Amino acid sequence: VPYLRIDLVQSPMAPMEVETVATVGARKWSPGSWRSCETLQMATYEDSQDSYAATMDKLSKVPPLVQPGEVDALREQLAAAARGEKFIVQGGDCAERFMDCTADYLEAQLKLIVQMGALMESATGMPTVRVARMAGQYGKPRSSPVEKHASFGEIKSYKGENINGYAPTDRAWDPDRLLQGYWHSCATLNTMRGLQMADDFGASTVGDLDLDFLKPSPHYAAWSKAADKAKAAAAATKPGVFTAHEAMQLDLEEALTRPVAGKGHYNLSAHMVWIGDRTRQLLGGHVEYFRGIRNPIGVKVGPSMQPQELKELCAILNPDKVEGRLVLITRYGAEKVAALLPAHIKAVQESGVPVVWQCDGVHGNTVTASCKLKTRKFDDVMAEVSRALQVHRESGSTLAGVH
Repeated sequence: VPYLRIDLVQSPMAPMEVETVATVGARKWSPGSWRSCETLQMATYEDSQDSYAATMDKLSKVPPLVQPGEVDALREQLAAAARGEKFIVQGGDCAERFMDCTADYLEAQLKLIVQMGALMESATGMPTVRVARMAGQYGKPRSSPVEKHASFGEIKSYKGENINGYAPTDRAWDPDRLLQGYWHSCATLNTMRGLQMADDFGASTVGDLDLDFLKPSPHYAAWSKAADKAKAAAAATKPGVFTAHEAMQLDLEEALTRPVAGKGHYNLSAHMVWIGDRTRQLLGGHVEYFRGIRNPIGVKVGPSMQPQELKELCAILNPDKVEGRLVLITRYGAEKVAALLPAHIKAVQESGVPVVWQCDGVHGNTVTASCKLKTRKFDDVMAEVSRALQVHRESGSTLAGVH
């Protein structure tokens, strides 16, 4: 069976919550039904209609990047993580760049994900689910669609490689970049798959794990022991790294959505896609699109998320209560976890909807360095993850992974 449905004890929703959930549920879903809703953070192409139409037509006909069976396999592994049987290790670039689509860079990224999984498994004894922000993470949500430049005045904000370029002279939204993103994703996935087919994949990936950079840390001895254990078991390391990205540009996602006989529609641009904290409006286009695809789907949960809103969101995105389908990725900031997470966990428990809890310790802890670049302090990242783990334990919940 493609889905496993479970029933949990739940508390009744308030009338307004029921009304919102019913409104969305009454809509007839299709890959393009999001177009009748308000959508945020999307590039539009009024000045390039012919090029845009040609790009969308081509994208609707190109081969899928992943296969439905792989998507189903990830959902099953995520369900196991939610039950505390596995642990998710998800990572990668904030936003990929076309220029980084090189053999050496991609091998290093894949190696890093696999090594993190091996270290986690060695230290905890728990199998890991490895998910990479690769082969499609080419978009960036922005707080404003425009910015001020000292020489060029008002220009469009940089929204990622599949929308526009970083140079001030290359900020026009170009539909051809959506197609470039597809081809770069193809090349990335081809490299990832090829590397994992090597007979010595485990030995070549984990065998040279080096933690010398951690020598100044008081925890170096413990991590060195875990690394030695992981290297000793390197040959037994199996392939299996899934891909995921924030599905921000919905016309692109729609074009790469395919019907699968007897199952429904799958977004075959990645194994998992997620909704950002800026685009999770209950009646918005992103929630509308996501509710109908069969992939595992994620939602970023930040400080502005109200408990009752989260309860409604769970009911809308996982009405059939499918294990492993809905991943809630919390990203509050280290100082806010203890105040906000307990109420969110309680709301989800009351909803009766099974979810996969994941902690993003990065995006809620952004600071601006003296050079004006955004960064994070490692201690803040670790603090958020540690505090989230503690809150889950105290709330009778399971933290299934990190992002």
